[in-house]
Amino acid sequence: MNVKKMIFEGEGVTLDFKKTITSCEKIARTMVSFANNKGGRLLIGVDDDGTIRGVKSEDEERYMITKAAHFFARPALEPVFEEVYIDDKVVLVVNTEESPVKPHYSLAEDGKWWVYVRVKDKSILASKVVVDVLKRSSDNQGVLIEYSAKEKTLLQHLENTGRITVKECCDLLKISRKRAQRLLVDLVLSGIIRIHTTDKEEFYTAA
Repeated sequence: MNVKKMIFEGEGVTLDFKKTITSCEKIARTMVSFANNKGGRLLIGVDDDGTIRGVKSEDEERYMITKAAHFFARPALEPVFEEVYIDDKVVLVVNTEESPVKPHYSLAEDGKWWVYVRVKDKSILASKVVVDVLKRSSDNQGVLIEYSAKEKTLLQHLENTGRITVKECCDLLKISRKRAQRLLVDLVLSGIIRIHTTDKEEFYTAA
């Protein structure tokens, strides 16, 4: 494992740097977002700018991460640890695999459980549509799409404009938010449309 190369490439969808672990809630959120996506690695003992500080106590960091994975993530996660020595400093590498039982929830400071997904280098709160996609993509059930006038109208809109949001879908098809979300989930799971999540908005395009 070339940790220096990983640090040089910077934080991203599958990589996050932490100088030290100060909060079980925050670290659980990151691990949950990895598990709900394609998996990822935490490098403990590395600043956000890539400076290698090293960890002061591997045991303490392992304890905090294991506690976060077992008690602040639901279903619980099983991180894999590896110690890497760089310039006489220890970097603790924490690997979280992509989960076969999505979605995973993270316990927040408000005592509620929330689903997070990884977008670029951030762990973002998942929308209702994303949560439903994660749930249904894990249960291996097929999606039967019936092409009604609503599906045709939506796909024609995407062909003309290139994108749509949940609210725009409600307005276009004159349906409730719940029905619009269910329709979008079906189309995402069937591979007909693609979901795009940022920290500012969520929208859909033709696949």
